[in-house]
Amino acid sequence: MQQDYLRPTSLEAALAALPGRQVLAGGTDILPAEAGAQAWLRHTPRPLLDISALPGLNGIEASATHLRIGALVTWAQLRRAALPPGFAGLQQAAAQVGGAQVQNRATLLGNLCNASPAADGVPPLLTLGAEIELASPKARRTLPLASFLHGNRSTALAPNELALALLLPLPPATARAGFLKLGARSHLVISIAMAAALIHVENGIIQHARLAIGACSAVAQRLPLAEAALLGQPANPALLLPEHLDALTPIDDVRAPATYRRHAALTLLRRLLETLA
Repeated sequence: MQQDYLRPTSLEAALAALPGRQVLAGGTDILPAEAGAQAWLRHTPRPLLDISALPGLNGIEASATHLRIGALVTWAQLRRAALPPGFAGLQQAAAQVGGAQVQNRATLLGNLCNASPAADGVPPLLTLGAEIELASPKARRTLPLASFLHGNRSTALAPNELALALLLPLPPATARAGFLKLGARSHLVISIAMAAALIHVENGIIQHARLAIGACSAVAQRLPLAEAALLGQPANPALLLPEHLDALTPIDDVRAPATYRRHAALTLLRRLLETLA
C-alpha cells in the first residue's frame, strides 16, 4: 500500500518514490488548492513527496559564470541575498510575491513548476537567461526556462523528473535590472501585468537589452522586437511602441480587460526603461 506522505533524505530515494506523487516543497500552492477543492467537494488527494530533507537544494551558490539557486530556496532567502545589480529585478519580484508568510515558505522553483501565467518570477528570470536543472533516475538535463514552460499549468517536466535548481548566467557587472508589477493593490494580489528589464548602457547608449512581460499571455514572453529597437540607441522610453507587444495574447478576466493589460504592459516597460537609464 502506498503511503500518503514520504519525506526521503536522498535524491535517489526521492526519484524512486516519485511516480504518482505530488511534489511538496513550500506547500503554498498545494495547500490553498486542496482547501478550495475540499470546500467544493472536489477533493481527490494525491500522495505527497516532501523534498524538504533532500541535501544540496536549499542554497544559492555562485561560480565564475553562473548563479545556482536550489529547489528549496525561498523567496525570502532570495530577497535577502547579497547579489550583483543584474539580479535586482528578480529580487524586486521576490519582495512582491504574496506576504511575508508566503515569502518565508514558498520556493522560487515551485513558483515555476506551478506554471501560472501570472508567476512573478518568470519575467525577470527570462531576462536573465535562466535554465532549469532536471533529474530523473537515469539522467540529468537542463532546459531554458522558455522551453520548460509550455502554457497555463503546463511544463516540460516528465512524470519521473524532479526540478533541482535554477542556473542563471552572471550578467555583466554594469548591467541594470528592474521589475514592476501592476495589481489591484500593491501586495497579496495576482498581477494584471508585469514587466522585467535588464539593460547594459555605455555612454548613454544601450548595448544590450532584455525585456519580458508576464500575465499578458499563457506564458510570460521576451519581446525581441522591443529589444532590437533599443540597441544602439539612447535610453528613450518613447522607442518602445505598441506594436512591439503584438506577440502578447492578453485575456479579459475579472482583474482587467485585454486592452487594459496591453496598455499597462507598455506603460510598465517605459517606466522601467526610464528608471534604469
